Amino acid sequence: MSDAVSAEKIPVTVLTGYLGAGKTTLLNRILSENHGKRYAVVVNEFGEIGIDNDLVVGADEEVFEMNNGCICCTVRGDLIRILGGLMKRKGRFDAIIVETTGLADPAPVAQTFFVDEDVQKHARLDAVVTVADAKWLSERLKDAPEAKNQIAFADVIVLNKTDLVSPDDLAEVEGRIRAINPYARLHRTERCRVELADVLERNAFDLDRIVDLEPDFLNPGDDHDHDHHGHDHDHDHHHRGHSSHGHGGMKHYHDEDMQSLALKSEAPLDPVKFMPWLQGLVAKEGQKILRSKGILAFKDDDERYVFQGVHMMLEGDHQRPWRDGEQRLSRLVFIGRDLPEQAIRDGFTACIAAS
Repeated sequence: MSDAVSAEKIPVTVLTGYLGAGKTTLLNRILSENHGKRYAVVVNEFGEIGIDNDLVVGADEEVFEMNNGCICCTVRGDLIRILGGLMKRKGRFDAIIVETTGLADPAPVAQTFFVDEDVQKHARLDAVVTVADAKWLSERLKDAPEAKNQIAFADVIVLNKTDLVSPDDLAEVEGRIRAINPYARLHRTERCRVELADVLERNAFDLDRIVDLEPDFLNPGDDHDHDHHGHDHDHDHHHRGHSSHGHGGMKHYHDEDMQSLALKSEAPLDPVKFMPWLQGLVAKEGQKILRSKGILAFKDDDERYVFQGVHMMLEGDHQRPWRDGEQRLSRLVFIGRDLPEQAIRDGFTACIAAS
């Protein structure tokens, strides 16, 4: 995708989070602060979400104008139809935020941007942002599969209400988040006070930007211990959750059916084997795999290949040449539920090119 085409597309942030976590607080900030940007915010039901009516200037049947130039519309119909209607107003806003209901799985919303051609032509998925409640998240993870999906799916996690928990409880809840999703950017907040630039326009779904946003994703330097020996170094603790003995490098919580699986190879991969293996894996296990992404070094190929997926849908492309001195390392991560870990490891190993 050329930069020009990509730049013309309107970035869309999917905002999710369990009931009461603080999504409304964050949305009201976006709709009232003087940030100089015009956002179109798609909410489920205007009344339900409790957006401050004082901020509303004018309203036609589904679209509300805000004091600060943002507009707000309600999803009574189909998201694709709403996005189509917004596209007719192109030029009146800089970006779109789609708020999912507290019980919703963000996957179908994200998939809209892979599936519908009209939507794809005009808009691009920018990031999935999950607001999580530091006080209640651990409980929700036990009893609500949606809460796990929202954490697993996130590119950015706003861990809110941190002032209501002790440092030990905060460390525990962060450990649980990292056990499910080690790669999202995590911001600790009170009353959702987070820089809007940290949650909006992240380009997390842009294949060219995967690594810029997540230096840890391709940083082999500090995770030899993280993957194998389980020393709980400070940097591990803060960035990745607790290290553990055993594969995958995450502390395992006994009630966790959601996990992340990281794979890497210093030897190049055979593209003739790898591509059919990856496509076969997501075709068969796609319901269990919520997110997948990777940077790959193929044999006899001077360019890095980057991919990411949502369930069964994969998007991938050559990104840029490997730089001089850059280690040609293949690195993949799968985040999902009850993943067949050993089968995935064996399948990946079988794709390493013969030397």
